Formats: sequence, structure tokens, C-alpha cells
Amino acid sequence: MTDDLKESFAPPAAATVPGGSRATLPAPAALAAKVRTLTPSMTRSMQRVAEAVAQDPAGCAALTVTGLAELTGTSEATVVRTARLLGYPGYRDLRLALAGLAAQQQSGRAPAITTDIAVDDPIADVVAKLAHDEQQTLADTAAGLDTAQLGAAVTALATARRIDAYGIGASGLVAQDLTQKLLRIGLLAHSPGDPHLAVTNAVQLRAGDVALAITHSGSTGDVIEPLRVAFERGATTIAVTGRPDGPVTQYADHVLTTSTARESELRPAAMSSRTSQLLVVDCLFVGVAQRTYDTAGPALSASYEALAHRHAPRGGTGR
Repeated sequence: MTDDLKESFAPPAAATVPGGSRATLPAPAALAAKVRTLTPSMTRSMQRVAEAVAQDPAGCAALTVTGLAELTGTSEATVVRTARLLGYPGYRDLRLALAGLAAQQQSGRAPAITTDIAVDDPIADVVAKLAHDEQQTLADTAAGLDTAQLGAAVTALATARRIDAYGIGASGLVAQDLTQKLLRIGLLAHSPGDPHLAVTNAVQLRAGDVALAITHSGSTGDVIEPLRVAFERGATTIAVTGRPDGPVTQYADHVLTTSTARESELRPAAMSSRTSQLLVVDCLFVGVAQRTYDTAGPALSASYEALAHRHAPRGGTGR
């Protein structure tokens, strides 16, 4: 039996690093977010473990690694691999997080996932379910967002000579949203909607430029290709994706992970992923605006002034 499996039989204990300080592990809320985000990309046996801990965190927290393996019809090694994929050094640390998540759910601070929207749901129920899912998606994304990666991405954007943002479909709309915001604070930003144009733009990038790819699946070829070209040209590259192990990340200097609500027939992935993507790009924009406030502030004021007369009543002053 490996050392990692041996330690998994011991009662849960706080993880420490050399010197006795506590290791940085995902918080209970982040655990819930990681399970929802990573489960679709896991092997089937690992999915069974992840689904078990999501459905009954309190019950799983009381199990040894052998007990959870027996419950899910998997192996001890699979349980340990799942724990590590979720961000924990071993099963003991996962058990601690499960106990914390169970306590949060019991207190009402971590609500369970709502049921899917049904075809015959009253519109009031549709509003309530969508509102809950949107709130959960935002909370999951915030809990799982790596702020060190976010800070590095903000620094790269704030100092970039030129910025390209790539996205297709709903992700393309998010890319356009980011570039429009960056343009308003005086940065040179583009979001080419045509895949061929995206690649020809990427060819022009070099060190000091930034390329940002937005793809929930992490495997959209029309987004990966221009990011690859930009990466090979020496530009700093950023991936905003729901799959941190997806192909897009091999060409990304910085990876920002998004979460989504559970996909259903009436709530497709393109709809649920957009909410978390918008949160991430808003964080990027605000961070850049903070770093460049001496120029961003006057640029925003100038854009407001330029547009004010278009919103004023006919014959009015716009104030």
C-alpha cells in the first residue's frame, strides 16, 4: 500500500507545509465549485467518486478511503486521484473539506442544486430557478478563481501594446464585451469574429502583446489555433475556460477557470457558461482600470461625455 493510501486511513487532520504553516487548499465552497466544473472531464470511475461526495458530503467525510472506494465501486487509488484532481494532496484533506461543506449546507450557506427547468414550469419558477443557478455559477466561479493567475493576467493586459481576444458563439460575445471595455479606457484591443481573421491577427503579435482565448469546453479549434499562433510568436497568452485540463491550456501562460450551472435541455452550456465568463472578464477589466487609473479615468470620462448627447432628450443638454 502506498504512503498516500496509508495516510488516508487516518482521521482527518489539517494539512501543513514545511515549517508548520497550513497549506493553501480549496475552501469548502471551492470544493463544490470544482466538483461541478471538473466532473464532466473526469474518467467514469472518478466521476462516481465526485458525484458521491457532491451528493452526500457528510456521509463521505465519515468514510475511510477504502469505504469510499467500496461505496462508489472504484479503487482506493481512484479515490486518491480524484482528491488530487480536486486540489487536495491526499484523501485526508478532502475529508476535511467535505466536513466543512456539510456544515455549510446544514447551516443553509451552501444550498443544494435546484431541479432542472421543466417544460411546464410556471414562469415564476423559471425566474427563481434561473436566478438561483446564476447566483450559484457566480459564487462557484469566484470561489474557484485563482487570484494569483488573475493578477498576473491583469498585469499583462495593463502593460500590453496590443490585445486580441478570441471566442466563438456565446464566448465571442464575451470577447467583444471585454474588448469594448478595454477600448473605452484607451487600450488597443480587438476581438475578430472570423476564425481566419483571428489567425492572421495573431501572426502580427509579439512579445509585449496579449492574446486571450475564451472557450468553455477548452477544445474549440477556432479559438485554440489563434492562441497557439500568438503563443509561438511570443505574446503573453490567457485562457478563460471551464476545463482547466483542456487543450487550450497548453498554449496559455495564465489560466482562469470558470464554473457553470448544471446543463439541461432548456439551459444549454452556452447559456450557463456566459455568466461565469462575464464575471471573469469584468474582474480583468476592473483590475486593468485600477492599474492604469491615471489614463483610464480620463478616458472613461471622455467616452461618457462623447456619448452623453446621444442619450439626452431632443433639445436637452444630456445632464
